[in-house]
Amino acid sequence: MASEKQVTFVIVGGGIAGVTCAEQIASQFTSDEVYLLTASPLVKTVTNFKQVSKTLEEFDIEEQPSSVLEEKYPNLKVVQSAVKLLRAKEHLLQTENGQTFHYRKLCICSGARPKLLTQDNPHVLGIRDTDSAQEFQKRLSKAKRIVVIVYESLILIIRDLRLEGCEVIWAIKDKAIGNTFFDAGAAQFLIPSLGADKKDRSLPCKRARYATDKTGAGHSGASGELGSALGPDWHEGIELRGAVQNSSGVHVEYECAVDKLYTQQEFLQSKLNTNTSELGLWPAYVQLTNKKIYGCDFVVSATGVVPNTDPFLNGNNFKLAEDHGLRVDDHMRTSEQDVYAAGDVCTAGWEPSALWQQMRLWTQARQMGWYAARCMAADVQEEAIELDFCFELFSHITKFFNYKVVLLGKFNAQGLGQDHELLVRCTKGQEYVKVVLTGGRMVGAVLIGETDLEETFENLILNQMDLSRYGEELLNPNIDIEDYFD
Repeated sequence: MASEKQVTFVIVGGGIAGVTCAEQIASQFTSDEVYLLTASPLVKTVTNFKQVSKTLEEFDIEEQPSSVLEEKYPNLKVVQSAVKLLRAKEHLLQTENGQTFHYRKLCICSGARPKLLTQDNPHVLGIRDTDSAQEFQKRLSKAKRIVVIVYESLILIIRDLRLEGCEVIWAIKDKAIGNTFFDAGAAQFLIPSLGADKKDRSLPCKRARYATDKTGAGHSGASGELGSALGPDWHEGIELRGAVQNSSGVHVEYECAVDKLYTQQEFLQSKLNTNTSELGLWPAYVQLTNKKIYGCDFVVSATGVVPNTDPFLNGNNFKLAEDHGLRVDDHMRTSEQDVYAAGDVCTAGWEPSALWQQMRLWTQARQMGWYAARCMAADVQEEAIELDFCFELFSHITKFFNYKVVLLGKFNAQGLGQDHELLVRCTKGQEYVKVVLTGGRMVGAVLIGETDLEETFENLILNQMDLSRYGEELLNPNIDIEDYFD
């Protein structure tokens, strides 16, 4: 139903950044109506938040009906509709369902969409939102073999993914799995988990989960309809099982990409169809740049994401970064007046700390949404605000194959060139510890397993203490480094 509203705050996006921003604004401006626009009936909320240290934080992500937010914040109104039109100069936004908002402050938190290998191949599936995850489960139940193409870090998109009853071919562009996060040493530590039995399962997921109430035809994973990105436990509660009993083979092809994708008919008509008996008859075929060919039931495209800026660009003058994200300054402001952005849709345009980098993670989505709300509030109240301390040091806690993973600073020596040294300690099946030093000072660390070193290393990185005299003794397992530096 068409309507027009004069409002102070409008936030677009039902993911972590948008919901965090909306909650913060609604709690601070209780007498103002705050509008949250989301294309999905479900929103992502942060629960069980825990500040582990100065910069490290842990939290769960729950997918909830939007009504939960409205009950918690009486002044927060959730509108389920996509954006149709933005006229930033006029401070006007229109939704697909006919509503018009004349806003004072707008924050765009529309996230990112999958960057698929191809948009029009029915045998290629991207996994980004709830609908595409359900489509993946449906297709997998009939599959004997799938090919997973990984150009970006697999830890973000299909981490902890071990399938039963289906052969999996991983095609990875780097020398190691999860190269965005891990060096070859950490990858070797984790690789046994790819083919490990599922007997040692993780603890049951205790987070509330909801299903969308869909009418009409189902949605394809390649659909243009956008929903919020999946939470870290997206595969919990859905059976990821293929069509073959007792088949869970894993094979990894390193340093390769897709050369060409074929449907069954295209492949049979091509010059490559000389050894069909060896390859077998499959719905799809993948030719890799290393000249190898694999037949499969379908292809999972884990080739990264693209900031979802398209609905907002026409007729406006947004400055975009090289990755096509909305460029924001150190107050999360875009180039259009009174329009802010946070989360995956934006790209940090300020001069970052030497120890921080943007990586489009759940942690950063929450931090950016929270900080954007503070910046909007400060602007309305005409108050000064400084860049939040969370942008001083990159820090992230996650789980990978049931291992606790902590990433700090320049954990993969990003941007350091040859001017660094690495210290590594590894206990097979238990822990992997790597620190990155430059000029004798710690600038990054990777901690896999229950090391209990995260707070100590965080302090060493922030304090920039000269550690030259300790040498390799810094990681001596017989020295209690926590007590030593406390």
